[in-house]
Order: sequence, then C-alpha cells, then structure tokens
Amino acid sequence: MAPRPPHPVPLPDEERGRAAPFFPSPLGEREGPIAERWEGEGSAEENAEMSETIVAANDAAPASEERQLSEAELWEILRGEAETAAERETMLRGFLDLAVLRHKSFGRALASLLAGKLAERFMPAERLEDLARGTMAEDATIIDAARADLIAIRTRDPAAENFLTPFLYYKGFQSLEWHRVAHWLWQHGRRDLAHHLSSRVSEVFAVDIHPAVPVGRGVFIDHGTGVVIGETSVIGNDVSILQNVTLGGTGKERGDRHPKVRDGVLLAAGAKVLGNIEIGARAKVGAGSVVLKDVPPCATVAGIPARIVGWCSDMVPALAMDQSLPERRG
Repeated sequence: MAPRPPHPVPLPDEERGRAAPFFPSPLGEREGPIAERWEGEGSAEENAEMSETIVAANDAAPASEERQLSEAELWEILRGEAETAAERETMLRGFLDLAVLRHKSFGRALASLLAGKLAERFMPAERLEDLARGTMAEDATIIDAARADLIAIRTRDPAAENFLTPFLYYKGFQSLEWHRVAHWLWQHGRRDLAHHLSSRVSEVFAVDIHPAVPVGRGVFIDHGTGVVIGETSVIGNDVSILQNVTLGGTGKERGDRHPKVRDGVLLAAGAKVLGNIEIGARAKVGAGSVVLKDVPPCATVAGIPARIVGWCSDMVPALAMDQSLPERRG
C-alpha cells in the first residue's frame, strides 16, 4: 500500500485574505479520509519523491499577488494606460473617457463599466450603476476583491499586457465582479434582484454563477465561456478557473451538494467537478477531467474519472497556470 502524501502547510493568513471567513478550512479534519480514498494510486517511490516536492514548494511559498498594488496605485496605472491608449487610437478616445478617464476612482469606473455591460430596456445603465455603487459603498471588500482579481489576471495571463485590457474587455473579470454584487444582495435578503443579475450575466457573458456562492479574492476566470458554478459551491482565494469548467451536483438532491475549491487551486479547461467534494489547497485538476471524489491538497488529478497522476511541482498551481501533466514513467 502506497504511503499517504503529507498534508501541505496551509496558506498563511495574509495570503488567504479577507475571504477566509467564508469557509474556515476543514482540511485538517478531512485529511485522513481524503488520503485514504486515493491510496494505491502510485508507487511508494513515486509518492516519496513527490512528498519531497510538496515540502519544498510549501517552504518556498511566495507572497500573494494581491499585495503588490494598492487600490490608488492600481487606479493611477489604469488611468495612465487609458491615456496612452487614447493617444494611440483616437477613435477610442470617447469610449476611454466614459469608461475610465472621467471617473475619480477605480470603484466608480468599475461600477459604470459593469452597468453598461448589463444594461437593457427594463434595467437601464443609470439604475444598474447606482446599484453597483451602492453595494460597493456598503461593502468595501467588493472593490478590494476586484482589485486583487485584476492584479491576478495581469500576473497570470500572458495575453494581458496591461491592466486596461482585462478591465475593459475580459468577460471573466466582469462577470465575477457582477457576481460579487449579486452575492452581497443574496446575503442581504434581496434574492429576486440577485437572481436577475445572475441571469443577465449568464445571458451577456455565458458565465453562470449562482448568487449564493462565496468567492475569495485574487480569482482568475480565464475566457469565462461555459463556466457553471452551482449554488452550494465555495471558491477560495488565489484560484484560477478556465473556460467550460463546471462545479456541479450529481443529481437532483437538495442541500449542500456542490464542490468546495480551496486556496491556490487550478481548474484547467473543461474540468468537471461534481458533488459535495473538496478540492484541497494547491491542487490541480487536468483539462477535461471528471472529478467525483475529494482531491488531497497539492495533488494533480486527471482523467475520467479523475485519479492522482502527481503532486504539486509548482508552489501554487493557480499562480503558475501550468496546465501540463506529469509524464508517466515506464
């Protein structure tokens, strides 16, 4: 029988950020069952080698990306990039002025941009902007999370050459920030309006996140198309989710029935994670995989159904954004 992989050191409190209270991590309580379910997946020699990798990765864990820029610093850079773009492409001057340059803060610009994306005949942009601004004023963590999300995109996506492009055009970012507004409304009893926003986000961006879902900060939804996240899911900090990922149930049962995705997890393109299961901190789920049982912290799983194919070689898979899988031996 293969030895159990060691339980990796949890992310430090400063890396977990303000979203940590959404889900106190039960990894310690569930370590045994998770590991035991995967016993026998690899040889003792492979597991011992991977164990050394896990320890080294956790010892060298980097500081969270989100601490690199304050909101004011990010806003100054964003405005500068908008000015440069307006000078380079005069046809966009009016758009950039309305979207960025006429605003006094990152939060105000974000609220205005989000409102324009969802506006329609029965819910005009002015009303949506007031709603977004009011929600952000009630809960400052929404703007702080949006700041961390934008920094995450700039850091992890090689196609994001600046902050302006994802701010203006990335539907994964924009759908997530609308979700944060909808989630606040859901928590404060305004569920009809939360459902309305969630439905409009799904129509406009093809991203379907139930408004009940708590999401940490520093989250990167890449491309966004086809992402579906069910009602009782939980998403931690510094998570990366690629297109066509599903966090779903396994049938029509009610209650707690969706996955819990912990800090630093990478969910590669097309991954399907089904049921009330846990994806442990710093785990990686390979592209196109179907996960039906708990994944230990730091594990890499792939296949249908998914099985362990390795242990984390990156300090934090979600930050490394490496979707490749370890080569099989022999």
